[in-house]
Amino acid sequence: MKKLIICAICALCGFTTANAQKFGHVNSQEVIQAMPEFAKARTEIEALTKQYEADLKGMQDELQKKAEAFDKEQATLPDNIKQRRQTELQEMYQKIQQSYQDNQQALAKEQSDKMQAITAKVLDAIKAVGQAGSYVYIMDVAGGIPYISTTLSTDVTADVKKKLGI
Repeated sequence: MKKLIICAICALCGFTTANAQKFGHVNSQEVIQAMPEFAKARTEIEALTKQYEADLKGMQDELQKKAEAFDKEQATLPDNIKQRRQTELQEMYQKIQQSYQDNQQALAKEQSDKMQAITAKVLDAIKAVGQAGSYVYIMDVAGGIPYISTTLSTDVTADVKKKLGI
């Protein structure tokens, strides 16, 4: 009988402790999009994209002009010069393709680097809010969580924004 009473007391203590735990949720995408760092990063990536597009456009225009000039005069050119010009045009085309691929890789890396820094800052803020508020865990609703009870879980998105100074 004594053991049964002790088990009941332990179970009751465990139940009340479980009810005292705090759970939170945050929308990290909302936080990230509200950050000035995100707006700045997006602007920088857009500027870099436009620069790369302008460079490629210039290269394509040059190729187009040389191809048109070659088409007009190829009938009068000796075979060796004709072959050399065809090779030059082909090399220019390959250079444009390589530049495009290099630009795409550079853009992806730049975007990844910028987002990694922003995400790390948000995660640090979420951890700080979690520790300050004594939360057991904070789930990110932007991660595709199928259901979070908003009555049993506290939305800490505003607290995270406040921690970041947004």
